[in-house]
Amino acid sequence: MKKIWLGFCFAVLLSSQLWALDEHGIKSETLAKSISSWNGSILPEYKKGQPEVTILRITIPPKAKLPLHTHPVINAGILIKGELTVLTEKNETLHLKAGDSIVEVVNQLHYGQNEGNEPAEIIAFYAGIQDQPITNR
Repeated sequence: MKKIWLGFCFAVLLSSQLWALDEHGIKSETLAKSISSWNGSILPEYKKGQPEVTILRITIPPKAKLPLHTHPVINAGILIKGELTVLTEKNETLHLKAGDSIVEVVNQLHYGQNEGNEPAEIIAFYAGIQDQPITNR
């Protein structure tokens, strides 16, 4: 058993060193990986149809509040600038700052608001179906 454990530890150490020795300096960092949205709701199964990926850069001015809306598709984002607060109709709240990622709620009423003094910018990725909306108001 001790030999198996030592072999496993050596393999883990060796594989981590191979990544660390990347001669091109390439790094990969997981920013989000989840089966649930930020409020703990399990993500729905993907819908049938031709997949269509949409990537948006959304800028929310200081003190602006988005309208109450839903997303019928799985989506996630990265706040690249500013701060953003996301609230559900049940008053569940998530505060994001630049660099934070979010796996958004699906088919749940929510809105975002920028309570800060600078624009908030988020890059949002939507895993939708061709000719289907990604947001409903």
